[in-house]
Amino acid sequence: MKRFAIFLLLALLTLPASALAETLINGIDKDYPPFAYIDEKGNVAGFDVDSMNWIAQKMGFTVEHKPFEWKTIVQMVVENKIQMVCSGMSITEERAKQVFFSDPYWTLRKIFIAKTGSDLNKEKILNGKIRLGVQQGTSEDQIVQGMLKEGKADFTIVQYATPSDAIADLLNGRIAAMAIDNPPFEHAVRAGRPLQEIATIREDDHFGVAINKNNPDLLKKVNEGYRLLKADPYWIELQKKHKLID
Repeated sequence: MKRFAIFLLLALLTLPASALAETLINGIDKDYPPFAYIDEKGNVAGFDVDSMNWIAQKMGFTVEHKPFEWKTIVQMVVENKIQMVCSGMSITEERAKQVFFSDPYWTLRKIFIAKTGSDLNKEKILNGKIRLGVQQGTSEDQIVQGMLKEGKADFTIVQYATPSDAIADLLNGRIAAMAIDNPPFEHAVRAGRPLQEIATIREDDHFGVAINKNNPDLLKKVNEGYRLLKADPYWIELQKKHKLID
């Protein structure tokens, strides 16, 4: 028995540190290009996926990326079913009550879009009794719901599981406009979708990594990881790879 115990201890000591470390789960949106998505080969991909892979390697932890429904993903972090969400998540006061957020790593805009050639403007979207699409559980979903509650708009909200589902209905005429972040809109335009931006809903929105509040050490590692990544040439390479800059 003693010989077996010594053998086991020696075997463990010879394993790399990554093999002894727990694998942390990063929950992602399966359809939020270019930040996180499932590619045509069924693999996870995106700017956030590549960024977190680099950070994990640099900071000495192991990460696995798994897709989940966006409307329940914050609760999964709260319950520690997943340890983080690095997947184009906007930092909001409501979410920050439930999870830690890393320092902001990306700035974006919330916008209204329509099919190319539409005569809609912001006033017609807000008060034209149109059908407005939005991805369920997103911060833009919260914004447009708030517009209705505050009497600032008179549209009918149609919720979708993914931005692509909403864009498909926008193009086939089932909805007249959509609330969306500018990166996936720009990605869709580059892919040849006939879409146009109508108006800005909110400027200077920020993405951060959501982390379980019982894991301040991970928060420190992620913040330090982004600091190192942004100082490395790979940060610019990633932005060019995913067409976030030219």
